[in-house]
Amino acid sequence: MSELSETASPVVRERHGRVELVRLNREQARNAIDGPTTKALDAAFDELAEDDDVWAVVLTGSGERAFCAGMDLKAFASGQAGDILSSKNGFAGIASRRFEKPLIAAANGPALAGGFEIVLSCDLVIAAEHAYFGIPEAKRGLVAAGGGLIRLEKVLPRNIALEMALTGEPITAARAAELGLVNKVVPKEQLLEAALEMAEAICKNAPLAVRASKEIMRRARDLDEAGAWRMNGELTLPVLTSRDAIEGATAFAERREPIWQGA
Repeated sequence: MSELSETASPVVRERHGRVELVRLNREQARNAIDGPTTKALDAAFDELAEDDDVWAVVLTGSGERAFCAGMDLKAFASGQAGDILSSKNGFAGIASRRFEKPLIAAANGPALAGGFEIVLSCDLVIAAEHAYFGIPEAKRGLVAAGGGLIRLEKVLPRNIALEMALTGEPITAARAAELGLVNKVVPKEQLLEAALEMAEAICKNAPLAVRASKEIMRRARDLDEAGAWRMNGELTLPVLTSRDAIEGATAFAERREPIWQGA
């Protein structure tokens, strides 16, 4: 694995083959989101969306104290509110973004408030054993407005989601895995290896097929049966008629690994 470069940037990035590792780089502030971090994340994900060489993204934080503590309240109070809330893509430039590529959260520590909402914006979650997750906003007279209340009930049983929202109490990584919120819990020293391994497994597959699969599953949740089948047909046709579909069948017949072109 390549080493992170020395930088004062609030967000740092590494390329691992077809996988981009994006790291929140504010360990001293528990990787909380301030104005510069919002702008850096927004710019990074704009670039990654257009980069054909990137097929999957892993998002993590620096250190072991937190994945992300949510909004940096000190920065908010000091006049950065406009920058923090500026992104058209929601909190941290991620929460309401329509990102086509697989996005994996590698929770290196607690993910609370907006930090948990970032996790809920990801497709898959790998968590260190000491991580925990929660939306404590109600304890502070606030509401989890960054998507937590929208997404939580879609990934957890309703009563559990309500309990988390109304009590503000967090759940452990182990409990989150039991409930299906977290895909895998690993020792902290194995976190990035496990997240990159999952991303690389995804990248062995045809990128058009992966992105279409993600989009079909995302849309199907909000459609009736007839509408879901119509949408399914619209999104699968371009994949089934792609060069990669022919390559996949040809490689299978020839007993070799396919060479994907993303077309």
